[in-house]
Amino acid sequence: MPEGDTVFRAAARLRPALVGRTLTVTDFRVPRFATVDLRGQAVDEITTYGKHLFFHIGAVSVHTHLKMEGVWHVYTQGARWRRPAHTVRLILATSESQVVGFSLGVVEALPLESEHTVTDHLGPDLLGPNWDPAEATRRLASQPDRPIGLALLDQRNLAGIGNIYRSEICFLRRVNPKTPVGRIDDLPALVDEAHRVLTKAAHEPPWRPMAYDRQRRPCRRCGAGIVVHLLADDEPTRAERGVYFCPRCQPTLQNDS
Repeated sequence: MPEGDTVFRAAARLRPALVGRTLTVTDFRVPRFATVDLRGQAVDEITTYGKHLFFHIGAVSVHTHLKMEGVWHVYTQGARWRRPAHTVRLILATSESQVVGFSLGVVEALPLESEHTVTDHLGPDLLGPNWDPAEATRRLASQPDRPIGLALLDQRNLAGIGNIYRSEICFLRRVNPKTPVGRIDDLPALVDEAHRVLTKAAHEPPWRPMAYDRQRRPCRRCGAGIVVHLLADDEPTRAERGVYFCPRCQPTLQNDS
């Protein structure tokens, strides 16, 4: 699943094509919003919050989320699309460019003043201008018995981390992903690590994985084989995603299951 850094970079790519420019085409290929027509209006701003991306167009906020397979492309007018037309969910075009969203998981048009309802339940945005590490730490600590590998995925704690970076953050802090939040020696330092990792990934791509997707390959620190385990949770979609770690550098704490 694309994570916060992917969405952050996507917004940066889309801004030159759209911000300050008048729309000549707005094609919402989702039934609920198929009749929305924003032609003739200018795109005022493109913002992100965690994994969410917003286009501010007059009094409307167009909210999108990539989910598992979504991607944004920018084309000059007349250029051939590199993905099938039947996967298109949104087209925003000017006289010079087409911005096309393929396989987007969420596409909706909201009153601009209601945009906050999409993000009110989320934790602090790791890549946002108002990043609040103390609040992120407080939210994580509110469930001390939850494994950190699951707590980091919960966007209600801090927004932007997915399966890749939860593995990377735990690896860099030498924390086993199964460790209960309440047993982590320095939770603020882990939160700071999360901010550092996402910021670096967003501004200095590509990220070179230390643990993620390196099952059975040698640990870059000690040479032991990286393993992947599933962590159980009450949300099945999370339980299906493996977390990668080094059993030597990130040992399971005594009495942890």
